[in-house]
Amino acid sequence: MQKNVWQLQEAKNRFSEVVNKALDEGPQIVTRHGEEVVVVLSKEAYSKLKLSQESLVDFFRQSPLVGVELDLTRDHSLPRDVEL
Repeated sequence: MQKNVWQLQEAKNRFSEVVNKALDEGPQIVTRHGEEVVVVLSKEAYSKLKLSQESLVDFFRQSPLVGVELDLTRDHSLPRDVEL
């Protein structure tokens, strides 16, 4: 097992160690029935993740395509005949 992966029961029994490793070594993964279900990470790492998320509106506002006029009219020409 990887050093940053903990089975749930072990993580419960050694929670202080899991927290200390999250602070010192980075995110710690907790598994339940062999499936990764939870990540324990420092407040600093969590804050960085939250800051890196921008809204979709902000993403479009910062796009290099801001102000570009798009022709969104529908093409009414006849469909092409394509052989398959």
